Amino acid sequence: MSGQGLFVSFEGIDGSGKSTQARLLSDALKRAGHDVILTREPGGSPGAEEIRKLVLEGDPDRWSAETELLLFTAARRDHLERTIRPALAAGQVVICDRFADSTRMYQGLRSGDLRGLVDALHDLMIGQEPDLTLLIDMDPDAGLARALGRGGNEERFESFGGDLQRRMRQGFLDLATAAPDRIQIIDGMRDVDAVAREVWSVMAEALG
Repeated sequence: MSGQGLFVSFEGIDGSGKSTQARLLSDALKRAGHDVILTREPGGSPGAEEIRKLVLEGDPDRWSAETELLLFTAARRDHLERTIRPALAAGQVVICDRFADSTRMYQGLRSGDLRGLVDALHDLMIGQEPDLTLLIDMDPDAGLARALGRGGNEERFESFGGDLQRRMRQGFLDLATAAPDRIQIIDGMRDVDAVAREVWSVMAEALG
């Protein structure tokens, strides 16, 4: 575990249901008596939430992938300093809706191959991985349709279309193969309750 607490992230393509599952797990852990903080990326601290507005709204071509990478890294560093590390030091369970794996996929795959730069910046400025990552896996077309159906102002990445979704899904699965001790794949094509039961089973094992 990281420090005294437990750091858990949820990952997946747009529309996979990871945000719903993160919230359900947070609620279930609180009912079980755990001290839990539910947070998100980009965001999770006042400064990072300001950056969130910059990167998730507006024209799809507003930023280059390289500029996005710098913005996301700045947001993550602030989030880590002000929210995640203090909570872990206090013994809390931190549940984060997206973390560095999303940057490895979105910015690392969007424009050529920036994965090397993503990982180098992560090692230099972040230097921390979750103790457990729950990857909610879903068919890319189904996920994109769900994501676009939500509406709202934060649709910039969804607008890049199905090809990016498909490449990201495969990229997430490749990450899970490379880090099997950290990343657990959850089938997100089932109903919400069935997914939540499996998430709880994996979490209960992580808590010992």
